[in-house]
Amino acid sequence: MNSKHLLYSLLFLVLLSACNSTKYVPEGDLLYTGGSLKVEDSLLSKKERKALRSVMEDMLRPKPNKSFLGLKPKLFFYNLVSEPKKQKGFKYWLKYKLGEAPVLFSKVDLDYTADVLRNFTENNGYFKTRVESDSTRNGRKATAEYTVKPGKQFIIKSITFPKDSTDLAKSIGKLKRRSLLKVGKPYSLDFIKLERQRIDTRLKEKGYYYFSEDNLLVQVDSTVGNYEVDLILKIKEETAPQSKEQFRINDIIVYPNYSINDSIDSEQLKVKSYTDFTIIDKDNTFDSRVFDRTLYFEKDDLYNRTNHNLSLNRLVNLGTFKFVKNSFKVADTTGNYLDAYYYLTLLPKKSFRIEVLAKSNSANYAGTELNVNWSNRNTFKGAELLSISTFGGLEFQMAGQNNGFNVYRFGAETSLIWPRFIAPIKLKSGSGFVPKTKALLSYEFQQRSKLYSLNTFKGSFGYIWKENIRKEHELKITDITYASPMHVTELYENQISKDESGALQKVIDKQLIFGPSYSYTYQNTMEKRKKNTIYFRGDLETAGTTVGLLMGGDAKNEAPKEILGVPFSQFVKLQADFRLYHKLSKNSEIASRIIAGGAYAYGNSTSIPFIKQFFIGGTNSIRAFRARSIGPGSSIPDNTATFLPDQSGDIKLEFSTEYRAKLYSFINGAVFFDAGNIWTRNDADASKNFSKRFLDEIAVGTGVGLRFDFSFLVLRTDFAVPLRLPYGPSSDRWILDKINLKSGVFNLAIGYPF
Repeated sequence: MNSKHLLYSLLFLVLLSACNSTKYVPEGDLLYTGGSLKVEDSLLSKKERKALRSVMEDMLRPKPNKSFLGLKPKLFFYNLVSEPKKQKGFKYWLKYKLGEAPVLFSKVDLDYTADVLRNFTENNGYFKTRVESDSTRNGRKATAEYTVKPGKQFIIKSITFPKDSTDLAKSIGKLKRRSLLKVGKPYSLDFIKLERQRIDTRLKEKGYYYFSEDNLLVQVDSTVGNYEVDLILKIKEETAPQSKEQFRINDIIVYPNYSINDSIDSEQLKVKSYTDFTIIDKDNTFDSRVFDRTLYFEKDDLYNRTNHNLSLNRLVNLGTFKFVKNSFKVADTTGNYLDAYYYLTLLPKKSFRIEVLAKSNSANYAGTELNVNWSNRNTFKGAELLSISTFGGLEFQMAGQNNGFNVYRFGAETSLIWPRFIAPIKLKSGSGFVPKTKALLSYEFQQRSKLYSLNTFKGSFGYIWKENIRKEHELKITDITYASPMHVTELYENQISKDESGALQKVIDKQLIFGPSYSYTYQNTMEKRKKNTIYFRGDLETAGTTVGLLMGGDAKNEAPKEILGVPFSQFVKLQADFRLYHKLSKNSEIASRIIAGGAYAYGNSTSIPFIKQFFIGGTNSIRAFRARSIGPGSSIPDNTATFLPDQSGDIKLEFSTEYRAKLYSFINGAVFFDAGNIWTRNDADASKNFSKRFLDEIAVGTGVGLRFDFSFLVLRTDFAVPLRLPYGPSSDRWILDKINLKSGVFNLAIGYPF
């Protein structure tokens, strides 16, 4: 079909869409094409009228059929086919999924919508609002018109808090300074509701357990002046006596192995006292100290909602309970006291799980892995989590020079997590998240077919704690890695002899790395209503510092010092990963990421261990270049090698941004832009080192992709082409005029790149 025929076909479809828009409108009804709204009042400024109209236009109901360039494509597809006989199949999908039924004028209630508009304006201080509604018919279509005349907005003249001599009135009076209601501000019913909630929340911190925001009345006097109101806060006369009293904690009773089938009064239940707690547990399931560390209340404490919620959050975060239920009852004692009850239903103590995973990594390898996991959620009666897992898997490269050099992995890992700090000094976290101490041991055997095998042993001990849901810290007091090569093939040995950079030899060198590390993570991406959310992770890692000082390692001038026949590494490494997610609409966003990092070897080392160096390129990095094929600096990659060596560096700078949008159902699309490079610090080849010309050595790529979100996994396909090379003559690195889709890179991965 030539372009002229295509144009005629499109014009025909446009005309057909316009003509058929009322095809399925019932006789006697009309197609509703939308509503319009005017704000008319000489007392309001143009800016005020515009702001009101912008908000109220979104309140018009019902919403008409969606339009695009004056057309209604969804209505067109609905009208394109007759009623399907079954609620499935292509015909049903076309009519009800791709299309939508006509919105009828009979569904429009002009008076109801006018009342909604009037209520909104009056709730915001426009007490003399008049709303007029009308409709206009055009053939078999109709529109609705609303005219709002709000008058001038009322302003708060004064605010009066309760002044009687009761303790409750005095407590409310002390909260006046931070009131959300301000003299001189416009009247707002929403702010009055929020103020009642604020007062209720603050009173809950002062022991008023039974008080409710419904016990507060806000009277509005609009007769005090010209467009002004007085607000008078009162405690309702019908407020129950209990709601006016402060309560303290009496007994704290814990049922750590509770079942709805249990008889709480049974004599068979074992009762045990510990400090301020009464623990009722016939099986003696937990060490009593677990609850001393978890529950914030103590006997005679004034009730407060913060400690109430913190206690519940900590019990949930222990990870041993399926259900956590809490109640407070007035104590059978003199004075205003509450007994606190905690009913805890256990998860199964031991569990066994088998997982089959699909994987992809930054080196463009994809594959599968089988995990077998066993766990014990209460190993030593202190809610400790013991996990033992074994794994085995295969990874292969879909394309590139490493295609055929498959990676086979198997190993085991065991970890033990204590729900507390195990330290010489007593540490206590004030958040609702239980602080944790974690010890880990692991072994992995990795075989790269045709090349070599590696044995890797790891061990670590450290702490994990959260300040809140957004901020998390992890401090490893020690993190040990020992790697040893096996079965190095003749092919790999030959490539080592040809590799002047020494990168291939570093891969199979024996390595001993130990030292502390710290990471800090901040994220608010879980807050779905925010337009802008961020993720930040900072990592600091040091190795061999203390031992290097004691042994006097100086690899620049003498042979490196060894422990058990292996030179130990000495370095400092710092990396930051910052991401910004900007929501454009419900189904689209712009996601951006910048990564910067640097590492410095000193003392007993002249270079950073290979596994701790920086890499760039691949499915989760600069997608227009194969994994680990960029840099360092402006060095030219060796494309004649049998396989692609892993290019690594001491410094890294990377930036990515991508536009993400939902295309259809579970299919999302993306357009992305990536840039970055890595550099060394003191390589003999100056082209690899970081210098003031680093911006001229940035690799740049762009591309498009699809993400198939199957809920249980996200399958990602990206196609990218390079826009700028980091090597070659400086004047010839941009290759915009030489873009060749045949030289583009296709990436297949699991999950989003960031």
